[in-house]
Amino acid sequence: MSVTSLAALAAIIDHTILRPDATEADVERFCAEAVQWSFAAVCVNPLHVPRAAAALRGSPVKTCSVIGFPLGATPTELKRHELDWVLAQGAAEVDMVISIGTLKSVGAGPIGDEVGVLKTVCGPVPLKVILETSLLTDEEIVAASLAAKRAGADFVKTSTAFTQKGATVEAVALMRRTVGPEMGVKASGGIRSFAEAMAMVEAGANRIGTSRGVALMREAHFGS
Repeated sequence: MSVTSLAALAAIIDHTILRPDATEADVERFCAEAVQWSFAAVCVNPLHVPRAAAALRGSPVKTCSVIGFPLGATPTELKRHELDWVLAQGAAEVDMVISIGTLKSVGAGPIGDEVGVLKTVCGPVPLKVILETSLLTDEEIVAASLAAKRAGADFVKTSTAFTQKGATVEAVALMRRTVGPEMGVKASGGIRSFAEAMAMVEAGANRIGTSRGVALMREAHFGS
């Protein structure tokens, strides 16, 4: 993917506010910024979905929420209930976290099964599958990416940003090679500059998750 303009860059940014101390005012500010800059989405914890959906109503910016976040160590049935709730409250995109321990214990089969269940609930709503690549081997990244693709997910995503390391160019490139050109790849976690975002795009990402969307856009426009 190439990003040839500021508008094209803005269109792939998920303006992300998942901090545990995020206030209602913080969420409203992020929504206003996302509308101003024409970002793809604002990504919030489930509690904030109603507020974000109300703030973004009438704009092209989508409300995104997270499921099983940040650990993924939640039974599928509970993830499904959480998914039902955020969809009912206005989420138009969903990022779910896989069970990393399950992947490491028994392989990617149950990961694909879970993704399939949740994608069925999502229907046309895009589902992004967070792998937490910093905790996985290359073989596990490949296996989980393929399982998510076969189950109908719309994106595979690198990270929650809640572990010791976020997105890397190497992981993004591996995910892109694995899923091919049709499926989305989202780079998220630790992307703090325009140069880092562009490196992820060059590696194959077509969505960027960052809490620094505005700073990144200003850097792109005005320079460092």
